[in-house]
Amino acid sequence: MIEVNKIYHSFEIGKKEKKTVIPVLKDVSFQINKGEIVSIVGKSGSGKSTLLNIISGFIKPTDGEVKINNQTVTELSEGEFASFRLQHIGFIFQNFQLIPSMTAFQNVELPLTFKGMNEKERKQKTLETLERVGLAEFKDHYPSELSGGQQQRVSIARALVVNPPLILADEPTGSLDSDTEKSLLAFIKQLNEELGITFLIITHDEEVAEFGHRTIEIVDGHVLEEVGK
Repeated sequence: MIEVNKIYHSFEIGKKEKKTVIPVLKDVSFQINKGEIVSIVGKSGSGKSTLLNIISGFIKPTDGEVKINNQTVTELSEGEFASFRLQHIGFIFQNFQLIPSMTAFQNVELPLTFKGMNEKERKQKTLETLERVGLAEFKDHYPSELSGGQQQRVSIARALVVNPPLILADEPTGSLDSDTEKSLLAFIKQLNEELGITFLIITHDEEVAEFGHRTIEIVDGHVLEEVGK
């Protein structure tokens, strides 16, 4: 599903004559198989979020390549990767990233609009997906009218609505209380088992890291170790 091959990445700060190069990722390689739940863990500044941004195509690595479903995505242009994401990748964010002026229904429907699906099909697919996450009755509510757990389920529905084989999650439980976190993790495991979706989760939470199939630890830009179960 995902192949990360010898990824290096550095940031440059300052002007040309006083430019400083800051290495963030150094020779990072690993594979994630279809149907796995894998957590990437590391302290703040370890490079895990940069790695997620490279895998999702929001930044280009300084060197190395990433393959998703045998497609070398690091060779894609920005527009090509945007189209690839619509077909293959869903996203879950710590702060939900819902559009406040849109209802739950409209937030979930949005990716289908980008895909050019007609209105009738969009409505049916959106309602089905909200039903799957248990929020059909809240379809006309705005994010401010929903609890944190409900907002995260709307964001999961938005990720699910395009039927992606892969979901990338950046600290998905970071804004949730412990009981809601446990409920969300159980739901992710259910989606993985029922739909076969592969999950790659960035987290610093030990409980989140341990609930999946495998953990990859990043320390100072290196893969320190991989722990399976």
